[in-house]
Amino acid sequence: MHPVLARKKWLGLYLAAWLPVALLLAMPVSLSGTAPLSSALILVLPLAACYAFQCLPAWYLCRSFPLQGGGWFRIAGVMSAAAVLSASLWLLIGSGWAFLLARSPLLPGADDLFRRSYPFLFAAGALLFVLAVFAGYLLVAADASRTAERDAFRMKLLAQEAELRALRAQIHPHFLFNSLNSIVALIGSDAAEARRMSLLLADFLRAGLKVSSVETIPLVEELALLGNYLDIERIRFGPRLLVKQEIDEGSKACPVPPLLLQPLIENAVNHGIAGLLEGGEISLHAERHGSGLLIRIVNPCDPDRPRSPGKGLGLANVRARLAAHYGGEARLNTHEKDGRFHAEIRLPV
Repeated sequence: MHPVLARKKWLGLYLAAWLPVALLLAMPVSLSGTAPLSSALILVLPLAACYAFQCLPAWYLCRSFPLQGGGWFRIAGVMSAAAVLSASLWLLIGSGWAFLLARSPLLPGADDLFRRSYPFLFAAGALLFVLAVFAGYLLVAADASRTAERDAFRMKLLAQEAELRALRAQIHPHFLFNSLNSIVALIGSDAAEARRMSLLLADFLRAGLKVSSVETIPLVEELALLGNYLDIERIRFGPRLLVKQEIDEGSKACPVPPLLLQPLIENAVNHGIAGLLEGGEISLHAERHGSGLLIRIVNPCDPDRPRSPGKGLGLANVRARLAAHYGGEARLNTHEKDGRFHAEIRLPV
């Protein structure tokens, strides 16, 4: 549909824009026949409204003969012919209107007044159609620009979604590798615990699969997934692994990407608790600050521990997911101080 006809408001503005055009046309018509301006307006105003609709098809011509395709002489010839035909048709309609006015008490000399204005009205009609063609090409260009922006935005969203899926897919293999190694180690020493760990692992993967297709889940659901993961790790570490949670009630409904915290807790377990003979306590704190959510994870660690080459994969994954999901509005800050490793996430709600 023509963009002007798409909405009544735009059509009203378009017709209102033709009022000054009608006035500009009436002034030379009035002078050519030495008639009052009011008489010229009676003749020209309906004709201007009629020509406003006659110029609308110029947009369809612009779409049929795009400038990007080249063939400038062909386009100029088609548009010139269309301008001449449109102006000629306008004069034919105008002759009929002047004929009716001349036989009414409203404007008895309308046909003579119109006849004297033939050359001017024909030239004005052709020029107005050419201007409509220019406006049509501008509308086509604007529509193409909007379409290109929408396509670019759609492609950006698809790329972002693919990146998020790829980053999310990294979580399970990395975690599975560690869990399966633990199960293998338990089979020889404690088959019952190995079976229990396998069942817990299945429950965790099943819960993770349910949220794999959504962008965000409430923090309380994320904490439930985290609880499933910690149940698995407690089999490995027993009383050496303690977890203290301080969760603000206002933060529980805040949306977060699924399985965002699991890599951080896994990092705290494997690179903190696992390296300490007596184990330790992981502190998990979450609170809402206005339109932001703060999540802090603190775990003890051995300052003199050997730095494993694989360390940092979980942190890098979380940073990449935050960047892909929130852009620059979310961040993960980490630092180590006095034998404790701090990971702090700030993201918008």
